[in-house]
Amino acid sequence: MSEEVRLHRKEALGMDKIVEAYIKQMKLSAGLNTQRVFAAWDACSGAGPWTLRRYYRGGKLYITLSSSVMRSQLFLQKDLLVEKMNAFLAQDELFINDNKTVGFIQELILK
Repeated sequence: MSEEVRLHRKEALGMDKIVEAYIKQMKLSAGLNTQRVFAAWDACSGAGPWTLRRYYRGGKLYITLSSSVMRSQLFLQKDLLVEKMNAFLAQDELFINDNKTVGFIQELILK
């Protein structure tokens, strides 16, 4: 009766696809992406020790620095820093690009 019903072997998935699906299903991507943006700031700017506060919303990364000298130096490199951070995020395996609320950095605001 059920001779034609066969169990089909499912395609094996890599851990990267499983983790990405889990993050999307549990709706963790916005928080994780925000943390990856902050990690990109630390890695690309070199100003982690002088960073007092970080806030990311709507493509804008707000950074409060404790050193006015560091802020002045980084202000001159804002466009380059945004490019470097977005390149860093593009290579980051944990950064999920299709999140509508937290995506790539569009503007850097130094305070």
